[in-house]
Amino acid sequence: MSHSLHGVSARIFAAAISLFAVPAGLAAQDGFFGFPQFYPGNLVVSRTVYDNRAGNVAVGQPLPPNCATANCVSAIADGTFPYVFNNDTADSNFGITSRIFLDQLTPWGFPISTFEVPNSLQPWVRSKGDQLVTSFSSKSELGLHLSTDGRYITFMGYVAPVNALDVSNSNTPGALDSTNPVPSSYYRAVARLDAWGHLEYTETNAYSGNNGRAAILNNTYGNDVFYTAGNAGNGSNPQPQNIDLGAGAQFIAPLQQPEFEQTPGLPTPVGSFSVTELGDKADKVGKDDNFRGMTVFNNVLYYTKGSGGNGVNTVYFVDTTGSACPKGVGVPASGATLPAAPLSYTLPLPSTGLPNNMCVLDGFPTLSNKTGTPVNFPFGLWFADANTLYVADEGDGYTGGTDLYTHAAAQTSAGLEKWVFNSTTGQWNLAYVLTNGLNLGTPYTVHGYPAGTNAVTGLPWSPSTDGLRNLTGKVNRDGTVTIWAITSTVSGNGDTGADPDKLVAITDNLKATTLPASEKFITLRTAGFGEVLRGVSFTPAIDPDHDGDDDGGSW
Repeated sequence: MSHSLHGVSARIFAAAISLFAVPAGLAAQDGFFGFPQFYPGNLVVSRTVYDNRAGNVAVGQPLPPNCATANCVSAIADGTFPYVFNNDTADSNFGITSRIFLDQLTPWGFPISTFEVPNSLQPWVRSKGDQLVTSFSSKSELGLHLSTDGRYITFMGYVAPVNALDVSNSNTPGALDSTNPVPSSYYRAVARLDAWGHLEYTETNAYSGNNGRAAILNNTYGNDVFYTAGNAGNGSNPQPQNIDLGAGAQFIAPLQQPEFEQTPGLPTPVGSFSVTELGDKADKVGKDDNFRGMTVFNNVLYYTKGSGGNGVNTVYFVDTTGSACPKGVGVPASGATLPAAPLSYTLPLPSTGLPNNMCVLDGFPTLSNKTGTPVNFPFGLWFADANTLYVADEGDGYTGGTDLYTHAAAQTSAGLEKWVFNSTTGQWNLAYVLTNGLNLGTPYTVHGYPAGTNAVTGLPWSPSTDGLRNLTGKVNRDGTVTIWAITSTVSGNGDTGADPDKLVAITDNLKATTLPASEKFITLRTAGFGEVLRGVSFTPAIDPDHDGDDDGGSW
């Protein structure tokens, strides 16, 4: 790594603030002895821990909970980790809610403090108290993002107790789908956290039948709105209107009341894409708008789609000018602004669904997942500058046979893609893919994790890195950039989203357009038994007077 990651000033600063580190379990929502809980220049990693109790699931119990007879299957494993996630092979909706932790680390991975998001396992959190959980094996959740002014971190979860089953495919209370085989209903919510540990929650009826994955707060120039990414729908086609409204890219106004007093209305999308813009046959909204990653750069809102058998796996942007991409492909117009209002539509929705105001970033793939094998699986994205975009490709997740490791190693797009803008052609071009040090397809061991073959899947338990998911980055003073990312995995686990994964980092020459031979990922942290890592961000700015002196992302 370059000196920017191991700089002397950073070491001294981290050592000083470690004196005020908040021990795990002692994080309070009003700061710790008057000191901030997060300090500038550090990283925050979202982590979730499974509450490893055999009694969470009983062998033979009907799944999903309270299912109609025609939709019921029987659990094949009890709640013991990791065997519990073999239930996913019987119940495709299977998941268990779990606690959310936000770990503060130095840029080279030294742990400083841990913040536990309030949840039902904490004795001081009452049933009507504010709380939030994630779904342990839902690998696309808990993306972390700074607000546009840098003072808040935002993320999404479920308003549900710990150890609830199949919540990630439940309906939301205001967007019920009678064809969803999971009959339960839970609000999704956006959490907003500042450097002092103050948390606020905003419930939403979006993402019914599926999950909210990430959120960005636009709170500059008089704005106060969340943009969010996720997916909706877990029933039959055609989907109910409220499912279409709650898919993909959402515009959510923050609420101030405690969670139990909130009554969110219908979801309000901020954008929508249809494959018909590319000349393909129309599909349901929940497939085209199945977004995973997101970012804001130069007043433009970007999204990625990297999963599912429908739609197009690629990078998108919301066109607020209405003129940037008349045929579904383009680049943002000069002077574009971030969305200040939801997408305009009329109810009831026509059979064609929502109006389209999103398009593919020119140069990125436009191949439909239905008509060919997708070569890209984009997830997180980060702009180093107006002409350099890094995209985390999570790999194809292949677990179709005992060749899963060799298949992962042979991928050509999985890892960290570097895209460079050509101002002459007006297109983005893939410069190279950084993989050195990721050890794609090489199995690794985790203390306490099973070895050998999973009897249920017939595949080896040991996880292997398959690519990258969420990421963040920083431009250094020496002309390099450092990128931190969370790995994706493949294994013989019944649900690879339950695999212990890694936090990795790499420093790249910003101006390079051919693959530098010497650059290599290093592993900063590996998740332990019963835990997974999800998102990574810089710490929120302290800056109590809002004067912009503290940007939360540099020393």
